[in-house]
Amino acid sequence: MRLAAHIKIKDRHILNLAKLVSGPRSILYKKTDLAAYDCDGFTIEKYLPRAVVFPQNTEEVAAVVKYCSENDLPFLARGAGTGLSGGAIPINGEVIISLTRMKRLLNVDLENRMAVVEPGFVNLKLTHAIADQEYYYAPDPSSQYCCTIGGNVAENAGGAHCLKYGVTTNHILGLEVVLPNGDVIEIGKKGIPDAPGYDLLGLLTGSEGTLGIVTKITVRILKNPESKQTVLAYFDRVEDGSQAVSEIISAGIVPAALEMMDKIAIEGVEAAAFPVGHPRDIEALLLIEVDGIHAGIEEQINQILEVCRNRNVREVRAAKNEGERERWWANRKTGFGAMGAISHDYLVQDGVIPRSKLPEVLSKINEISQESGLRIANIFHAGDGNLHPLVLFDSRVPGETEKAIEAGSACLKVCADAGGTITGEHGVGIEKKEEMRFVFTDEEIMAQTAIRKVFNHDNLLNAGKLFPTPGKCAEIKQELTKA
Repeated sequence: MRLAAHIKIKDRHILNLAKLVSGPRSILYKKTDLAAYDCDGFTIEKYLPRAVVFPQNTEEVAAVVKYCSENDLPFLARGAGTGLSGGAIPINGEVIISLTRMKRLLNVDLENRMAVVEPGFVNLKLTHAIADQEYYYAPDPSSQYCCTIGGNVAENAGGAHCLKYGVTTNHILGLEVVLPNGDVIEIGKKGIPDAPGYDLLGLLTGSEGTLGIVTKITVRILKNPESKQTVLAYFDRVEDGSQAVSEIISAGIVPAALEMMDKIAIEGVEAAAFPVGHPRDIEALLLIEVDGIHAGIEEQINQILEVCRNRNVREVRAAKNEGERERWWANRKTGFGAMGAISHDYLVQDGVIPRSKLPEVLSKINEISQESGLRIANIFHAGDGNLHPLVLFDSRVPGETEKAIEAGSACLKVCADAGGTITGEHGVGIEKKEEMRFVFTDEEIMAQTAIRKVFNHDNLLNAGKLFPTPGKCAEIKQELTKA
């Protein structure tokens, strides 16, 4: 249903955009409707978009993009809005191109182990759609029950099982992309890996919606492992749990997942939707999953049990059955949201460190917590050193929001100083763009913004994300280059 011609709207662009998209309520423009789109999962900053349009196919996306480009209207793409770094927040009053109505599973090719989906297709639905054929889609962010694969591509999302199976970029075989001028290109045709030329798939995946808008995605699908088992271990000291992580990997075992939660995180998940009875007085728990050929699983489990016992574990056991294993994982998957059960507000951070630095970094994060007066829970993918400090605060208390932001930034600085980086799977967005200076020089940032300019010359697509404002020295060098 298009906007009726007799409706009086002062913004002519809204009327023109409405002509480019089909379907009921294909455009939103009233403030009461736009309020639902003023932020994503990063709720600290909020801005109203100019409008929200809902294209139903690539042609409509391209038409909207072309109109915005020709009329100097800033615009951005949005999926389910579960992103945690502010990548889909319309800080420039953008026209939001919502891809949630482009949610079809277009093709499944079991012989070549790939599937084609539209960007609004929900992550977990792909596994459900092919489960009866004993296949699955490996990337499993905690929000997989509602996040979209298009959003996963934009942020290069990870998940608990990325230790063994990799993040989103390791499972993308092809993309259809609408460029910022409205042109449509196809990258990675027919899922052929290692095509000649530049690695545009790698460049587009994780570019946070600043280079183009993905409208079709060819993904790799995997055969279900023959067997899998999960171990739960409780430690009285974080240091013992951290050392167990390193020793499991050193033993030559590559678990499918190796997760850790600290005492505050355990308090949260036990107060939320799926409590399993974790002791409240332990300092850390490990959740370890191995999968593969059935004949080798038992040996790996025994090695893991032995490592944990040699590291002063209070209790360690393998799941008795699939039901217990699923309960453990349901409890872990609620980790971020569970913080709402013990804190009015919380800020999710996302840094990466070498595994060997876990005790040192966690100690420093504890110091940040004490100095700020804010509790910080830690939930993380311990196997690959991807930390998620969760800063708990109360936005109703004057100054606490600012204090939480400072504490979160300090956590990222600790990660960078330990030889790591500022994000492993959540992206930079607006939340961490100034922290990019922790890991990149002005020259390195300029090199990356030069790549963005090739695709997004007028910077109308998702401007102000991912990169900090260049420092003075970089601005001077830019002027000299122009001269």
